[in-house]
Amino acid sequence: MKEFVDIHVILATYDDMIDHHDDPDEACEAFNTLLHMVYDALPEDESVENIEQCLHYCWEHWSQDQQLVDFTDDEMHQVVEHILASWQDA
Repeated sequence: MKEFVDIHVILATYDDMIDHHDDPDEACEAFNTLLHMVYDALPEDESVENIEQCLHYCWEHWSQDQQLVDFTDDEMHQVVEHILASWQDA
């Protein structure tokens, strides 16, 4: 059901990050990369409700994380794996 979820609607903007990060542009780019990676990793047949809940979980737990901008690609993939394994338990 991913085709019914527009990822672009939930992407972060500079204004979303300005209060929580020293470099809002960099934080925005890193967080949006994370959102795209999570979205891409979700199964195509995942329900719209579950996709929205997972992405909301990302916002709740990762948008203000100051370390996000320092993650390597491998670390970012580990974060995505962690999100996919744990978001339903939150």
